[in-house]
Amino acid sequence: MLGFILPTFLIAAATVLGGENMKLESTAFKEGEVIPVKYTCEGIDVSPPITWSGAPAGTRSFVLIMDDPDAPIGTFTHWVVYDIPSDVGGFAEDLPKVKEIEGIKQGLNDFGYIGYGGPCPPKGHGYHRYFFKLFALDIDNVGLPPGASRQQVEERMKGHILGEASFMGRYKRD
Repeated sequence: MLGFILPTFLIAAATVLGGENMKLESTAFKEGEVIPVKYTCEGIDVSPPITWSGAPAGTRSFVLIMDDPDAPIGTFTHWVVYDIPSDVGGFAEDLPKVKEIEGIKQGLNDFGYIGYGGPCPPKGHGYHRYFFKLFALDIDNVGLPPGASRQQVEERMKGHILGEASFMGRYKRD
């Protein structure tokens, strides 16, 4: 696999829902910390390194979603990655903003483009929370082409989630 896709043996930590041992983290910032400018619209807007481990037995693929529930227009989706094989344990920094990488697909974010869109809350709106959520699925793929919306991916995930883990970072613009 290419250098930005990491094998599953990496260590991670996280908040867990289902799949008691499932963990998710970034080496760029810890749970609840401020996301470094580099990963935001005020920086170079590249995705942070993300790692996970401890997927439940029977996991055949993963979905990764990043969102901001504090956006004034409602939850804003920043990143959708799906059909991630079960032998992948994370992504290195700066996952290319392309539709598909070795079968791993990226969807449309709410900025209207493919791939990662970093934190960019309205100026003076205070801190927003950015949740990275990983879902372990019992299917190899969600059956959608690259460029699908979050809603389309979530609809296909229904009834197939074995476990999930998440972590949160914060960011504000003054």
